[in-house]
Amino acid sequence: MFRKISRIMVTFAILGMVFAFGYYAGVGDGYTHTQPEDLDFSLFWEAYSKLESLYVDSEKIDNEKIVHGAIRGMLESLGDPYTSFFDRDESKQFLEDVSGYYEGVGMEVGLRNGDIRVISPIGGTPAYRAGIRAGDLILEIDGTSTVDMGLERAVDMMRGAEGTKVDLLIGRNKETEEITLRRERIQIPSVDWKIIDDDVIYLKIHYFHQDLISEFNQIVPEITALPKNKMVVDLRNNPGGALDSALELAEFFLERGDVIVKSQGVDGEILRSYEAKGTSVTFDHELVVLINQGSASASEILAGALKHHRNATIVGEASFGKGSIQTLINLSDMSHLKITISNWITPDGILITEKGIVPDHEVEITIEDIERELDPQLEQAIEIIRN
Repeated sequence: MFRKISRIMVTFAILGMVFAFGYYAGVGDGYTHTQPEDLDFSLFWEAYSKLESLYVDSEKIDNEKIVHGAIRGMLESLGDPYTSFFDRDESKQFLEDVSGYYEGVGMEVGLRNGDIRVISPIGGTPAYRAGIRAGDLILEIDGTSTVDMGLERAVDMMRGAEGTKVDLLIGRNKETEEITLRRERIQIPSVDWKIIDDDVIYLKIHYFHQDLISEFNQIVPEITALPKNKMVVDLRNNPGGALDSALELAEFFLERGDVIVKSQGVDGEILRSYEAKGTSVTFDHELVVLINQGSASASEILAGALKHHRNATIVGEASFGKGSIQTLINLSDMSHLKITISNWITPDGILITEKGIVPDHEVEITIEDIERELDPQLEQAIEIIRN
């Protein structure tokens, strides 16, 4: 029997959805391609020449794959999991993911010390229905060990056409379980809401994808029509998404001119301050915000802004700590680079990267709680907002 969710801070990556929160704006081929004087590629060409002349099966030498592999190696040398390379197929998947749809098993994964671990399953998906939980270790995929596999290959093996199957060996607390999942077309949820016990508005933000604001605008009139002044904003297991969606959502809770977040460059230089532009509707409810280790990036930005400007109480577990900013760059063969260019800091100057948002009230949720359909974090949030 699996006993408790492992509290493991993993490195965010992607599985059919985007965890690297930042700018999704392409940059054309407007660069001047110059070779630095101290950069000598002669060793690369020496190695390539030996490979070409000596390798036993010359038909397997694919120059495009060699170039792409060299680019991946260059980026991996930085030790930054958010600076990465996407070939044409990966780029297509990446851009589809931002739209809010993909085909797969419905879970977010990351890399920690070479291990592939689950950040969180998406509600209602094959992974969720099979009982996969946050912190689970993925030991094998279709019989292949994930030891030293790398995140990109693991992601590629778990994705696939709707209706096909994938076999996983899952580990939790030194026990293992074999699980077979049938891939589906997954719609990444954005927002849900309900009334709890007739006096608390519960607002669940699943993911900051491109359709969030249009969907959110549909429920705003219903929320504002209610004579309620207490709201719980649930950002648990929300891995982030698109910058614009996060900024626009924050504006529903802030006054015009309030700083939502700042971007920080090298040596602590503030590059830009993002301020609320104001909306026709501003929620003035008393606020409690729920976060956990699966709350990252946009979730951390929103939680930090609400805590600073609205004195919102934060409940749950420390957030993931994904506060770097990426830009997406188009390359000439339709592949892409995603490069970290700066970091996010909260309005009161807290660096989100690695540190994350620390809750005012720390509350764990265990596997036993989930199996019994209990939510002690939400219960604590409701108790706090009522008192």
